Amino acid sequence: MKNLGDVADVRMGYPFRSRLEHDLFGLVTVIQMRDIDDSNLLHLEGAAKVTLPNSKGHHQLQSGDLLFRSRGRSYTVAQVTEDLGEAVLAAPMLLIRTRAAVLPAYLRWYINLPQTQAVLGAMASGTAVQMISKDALVSLELPVPSIEEQHRIVELAALTQREQTLMADIANRRRQLVEGVLTQYARNSR
Repeated sequence: MKNLGDVADVRMGYPFRSRLEHDLFGLVTVIQMRDIDDSNLLHLEGAAKVTLPNSKGHHQLQSGDLLFRSRGRSYTVAQVTEDLGEAVLAAPMLLIRTRAAVLPAYLRWYINLPQTQAVLGAMASGTAVQMISKDALVSLELPVPSIEEQHRIVELAALTQREQTLMADIANRRRQLVEGVLTQYARNSR
């Protein structure tokens, strides 16, 4: 077992001093909590664009980065899977950048597990709004198997997710078929 801080760098999102306003001429995309859906997928269609000074260097997002929700009802992560161009993560979210010993997809899978979510929930502090601090997050313990084993875990998790999606689709189509047959039956019986 290792602490998250041993296998990844964790930093606060970009600290905007005032309310974030969309700039029509802005070149920097700002990722906020609202840009991540309940399935932990990133959606940039409604993301704000801003103009920032050149001092954003270490805040610049890159493929593989994990975007951690530090506040709210869940403490899950989304993964940046493609080049976003010029993009930053807004505080209070936390940016997690893994080191060579850990695959970003493995860490995403592990943090999003219900068991890990329960541990993070116990770490949360605050009265009105519960939150996970950077210090608490870096202390999160996790198993770090070999890279090959991490690849296998990620592949199996993706297959399991795909199976669940297909099963839900089959159940929905079965329901629609039965409703259609029953509706036709009801119309034809007199």
